[in-house]
Amino acid sequence: MATSNRFKFPDGARFEMATAFTTAKPITSINNAKPPVATSPAHGLQAGGLILLTSGWNRLNSRGARVANPDAETFELEGFNTTSLKRFPEGGGVGSFVQPTAWVWIDKILEAATSGGEQQFWTGGFLEDDDDTQVPTTRSPQQMALTLGDDPDSARDQALLDVDGTREEQFLRLVLPSGDFILYTGYVSYNDNPVVTRANPMSTRMTLSLTSRPVRYKAAA
Repeated sequence: MATSNRFKFPDGARFEMATAFTTAKPITSINNAKPPVATSPAHGLQAGGLILLTSGWNRLNSRGARVANPDAETFELEGFNTTSLKRFPEGGGVGSFVQPTAWVWIDKILEAATSGGEQQFWTGGFLEDDDDTQVPTTRSPQQMALTLGDDPDSARDQALLDVDGTREEQFLRLVLPSGDFILYTGYVSYNDNPVVTRANPMSTRMTLSLTSRPVRYKAAA
């Protein structure tokens, strides 16, 4: 009997944070396409590589991407769609990218919770209207809160303390048991003062405040 894939469980997932990057390389243009093609002479990227983008297009700025179909001067940003000239004005995607070269495992996760992302609305109407109108506006900020097993001498703790409070965006990925993964960008806060509760493991707290929407990819074929 085939195994059912009706439900997806996160058990066995691995959460990682990038700790080192290549020097930033310029992107001289990104076209309006699905997927968009970025031009970056001598970029040196390989298919399947991960990059963190800086772009004049706000909806592409500070987002992770997987590289597809690279040649000597161009590569595709897999999973993105920049065909809308309203959202992605022609010629506005110029920027740069960096590629992560080292990761640290955020291990011993006891609990994980996500919040935010709810659609916000303006509600109102004109004096002559009988009924109010609800118009979607922005979404609330998204956040991930992780409770970690206390481990003060770990590489994980050192990496989190290094970035805590810097107000510099960090690049993270969650690798799911299926091999699929989700890329995140945001500010990391870390409280290494352990929570001490009788008959419970000592724990610390990490918070990731997202600065862009996550990007999800299927496992490489």
